[in-house]
Amino acid sequence: MQVQVRGRGARRWVAFGAIAFGAVFLVVGLILAGMSVSFLVDAERAPGTVVALEWRADDNGASRRKRENDEPVAYPVVEFTSADGTSRTFRSSTGSNPPSYEKGERVEVLYRADSPADARINGFASLWLLPLVFGGIGLAIAGVGTAVATMRRWRS
Repeated sequence: MQVQVRGRGARRWVAFGAIAFGAVFLVVGLILAGMSVSFLVDAERAPGTVVALEWRADDNGASRRKRENDEPVAYPVVEFTSADGTSRTFRSSTGSNPPSYEKGERVEVLYRADSPADARINGFASLWLLPLVFGGIGLAIAGVGTAVATMRRWRS
């Protein structure tokens, strides 16, 4: 048994699907933003120094075809001293090409006192890039779905 949806019903389902899909992305973006805010509220601050740039190729295995413009990405390795006097080193989870930081550059490090290994550079990308990407995509897709639904209602 095969069911085909045509005409108004199809547009209704497309609009509903776009709104639902966009809402999921928007909720994920809001959750990630909440996690960043929570991290900022609890974070200790310490001066740090970029001691190295770890260059890594984005190799996601055989599932992704190699493109000509794929280049390695630089992840800053930062050293800082936590409040207990222990020298700590971490690799940022946010990399870029060209590099956002240079070796020897001074940065502000944010870390949780109860978990100094969970450290981040106090920068836009490391705190807000993922929430903005997910939230923006969700807002755009839900907006398109809402516009389709509104146009459908307006025409009838």
